[in-house]
Amino acid sequence: MSGNRPVSRGWFWMLIAAAVLGQIGLNLSRPLISYKVLALGGESLSVGMTSAAYALVPVAAALWLGRVTDRRHSLKGVVAVGSLLLAAGPFVLAVSPSLVLVTMASAILGMGHLCFTIAGQSAIARFVPPGNMDSAFGWFTASFAMGQMIGPLLAGLALGPSQGVPAEVRLIDANTALLMAGFISVFAVPFAFGTAAKHAPTVKPDAAMPTRPDSVAALLRYPTVRTNMVASLALLATTDILVAFLPLLGEDKGVPPVVVGLLLATRAAASIASRLLLPVLLTRWSRRTLVISSLAGAGTTIAILPWLFHVSWMAGLLLAIGGFFLGLGQPITMTLVTQSVPHASRGAALALRLLGNRLGQVTLPAAAGLLAGPAGASGALWMSCAVLAAACILWPPDKPGTG
Repeated sequence: MSGNRPVSRGWFWMLIAAAVLGQIGLNLSRPLISYKVLALGGESLSVGMTSAAYALVPVAAALWLGRVTDRRHSLKGVVAVGSLLLAAGPFVLAVSPSLVLVTMASAILGMGHLCFTIAGQSAIARFVPPGNMDSAFGWFTASFAMGQMIGPLLAGLALGPSQGVPAEVRLIDANTALLMAGFISVFAVPFAFGTAAKHAPTVKPDAAMPTRPDSVAALLRYPTVRTNMVASLALLATTDILVAFLPLLGEDKGVPPVVVGLLLATRAAASIASRLLLPVLLTRWSRRTLVISSLAGAGTTIAILPWLFHVSWMAGLLLAIGGFFLGLGQPITMTLVTQSVPHASRGAALALRLLGNRLGQVTLPAAAGLLAGPAGASGALWMSCAVLAAACILWPPDKPGTG
């Protein structure tokens, strides 16, 4: 981004604060959706379908929203809309009396997450210098992991340590916790309105690069875009499946909700650590090596998890290791996609990456729900491990000078 005027970093920390609060509310809500579905009489298939609905509606809007962010001078409005939807979703969930309305409320949460994520990623791609991009994406995804750590922990505390609670009591507890999630998300909105950068970048066009945005077909012709879409899809879908199906695995293995919440928080804390350590890790290993390690390490540890889930300390250790690897790959894929396409197409490329994530979030949890019927929640986790292994195999051989 040579030729850019200096950009105040205050907007960035406002974005991080909004992300932390919004993601706490989101990730407090999402495990509660599973418990609410069970309390309303749903089964594993219903859990998979509500998780898929979280991603289904945003699929249609992802590319359009990416083009919008490429055209807008300020991304503050899109960030604010995302925060408002993230705040509205838990309130709608809390008052939803049926599985149909719970599924619709899950879609509202998904749309809020999409708006916030695309706008936030596009702002970083536009206003952060290339040399600082890994670190900035690391902080941004670490803020998401912070929400993924605190949210499930609060959900577990809200539902308590008891097993075999009557459905009516579980439903009341879940609705109360969902209201708490909504109020937490509301506090993200003022920060979202402070995310406008003080100066717009003045990028000098590169004669070798087109100034008009690439089409979707053109973006998919970039090998880096394709491979990182697949890697990102596998990592994010696995995280979603853990959030949706660990409560079911806990019910199967006799692990109370408060322990499940602590285990999900452990996974997220390890992801925060890996993302904040990313600048240090990149001094020793290439981006490609770290992404492949992320896929292989996460798949191996999560595959072992169902056999040892009833031993709390072993489950915590496995989720800490797996969480470290799960967190490692996401910010790197953002940087690789951003730097592989022309500046005018960065928002669209990041949206295309996120579209791949959403397609994975639609199909894989639904498939996991179907598999969890005959094979139990363990089968859902093993399916996600198979996807991670496939994404790892699809990466092309390394080339000299790539990183």
